[in-house]
Amino acid sequence: MPAFDYSAVDVSGRTVAGVLTAADEAAAKTALARRRLMPLSLSRTSGAAAATEKTPRRSRKLSSRTLALTTRQLATLITVAPVDEALRTLMLQAERPDVRAVLSGVHAGVVEGQRLSEAMARQGAAFPPLYRATVAAGEASGALGPILERLAEGLERDQVVRGKVITALVYPAVLALVALGVVTALMIFVVPKVVDQFDSMNQTLPLLTRAVIGVSDLMRHWGWLIALLLAGGIGGFVVGMRSPAFRLAVDRRLLRLPVVGRLTRDLHGARMARTLSTMIAAGLPVLEGLTITARTVSNRALRASTEMMADAVREGGGLSAAMRRADVFPPILVHMTASGEASGRLEPMMERAADYLEREFSAFTAVMLSFLEPAIIVVMGGVVALIVLSILLPILQINTLAMG
Repeated sequence: MPAFDYSAVDVSGRTVAGVLTAADEAAAKTALARRRLMPLSLSRTSGAAAATEKTPRRSRKLSSRTLALTTRQLATLITVAPVDEALRTLMLQAERPDVRAVLSGVHAGVVEGQRLSEAMARQGAAFPPLYRATVAAGEASGALGPILERLAEGLERDQVVRGKVITALVYPAVLALVALGVVTALMIFVVPKVVDQFDSMNQTLPLLTRAVIGVSDLMRHWGWLIALLLAGGIGGFVVGMRSPAFRLAVDRRLLRLPVVGRLTRDLHGARMARTLSTMIAAGLPVLEGLTITARTVSNRALRASTEMMADAVREGGGLSAAMRRADVFPPILVHMTASGEASGRLEPMMERAADYLEREFSAFTAVMLSFLEPAIIVVMGGVVALIVLSILLPILQINTLAMG
């Protein structure tokens, strides 16, 4: 269907511009009249521009960074312009073709008369279900601007947390790779040359030296088999994670780990509290918020617990009681939820709980990562020291025999 650029005057006398799709120019004028717009100019767009107005049937999911930036810009623009104009501005500013295509599809849907959430739903995986549901709730409550602001803040907060963790992991990861490379080089290239010097000795080598030589021989002669087994194990694990039962077992095991389990529970609890707070503020029922949140949880054990919570709330139970029975959420979240239910201020209490859990997550992650760097250095130094000691012990043994 062709696309038309238009400039028109609305009922308040304000000039607006945009793009709409219609069968022909007469149909375009009829569509403008239905919107109570008086056209000043109407022209068919070029072929390239019209092509960009087509809604992609399958859009790639927008990255979290792109989604956060787009949401922030849209929240700002709709305070001074209609939604269709705001989307057109974002579409023209987009640098990446895939992002421009998604925004173009949303814009085309809006100018055709669809709600923003409906136009987003037509883009497939570009916008997450939780995101679309929150936008729909904002539209229904007449508070789309504030809801988009809260969505943008939540997405930006997730970006900050993710960025801190990735940045903090870069140095330990590089350090671990260097340590592994140094130890591998010593065992494959250095130790064999030193061993050649001990072949002419008729003395029994120390136990540590024999152990290091054995590991060196294993790595030199069977290194390919070790690498093959590791690759096979990793591949088998990846394939196994596609099985719901296997992944559920792995996720349950992760929750029992001392550090990883706590971090996973805190992060999920914070995201769930933030999501529910936003949805309650938008006028969405808690049950619908829980149902949508459950589908977005990556940890299968936590997803099952969230689904059980939704079932309990559906049967008339309280949210805090369902959390307590699930027994996987931080106690502070359960207590603050109960306080919010008792006081009738669930939305602000969930917001505070999310803030607290995110601060705890960031602080605990920083402490753990600060211990990780020296731990890698100590382990690397210990392994290198053992290799050097295994070489020195036979030399010291020879000197002792010579002096005797």
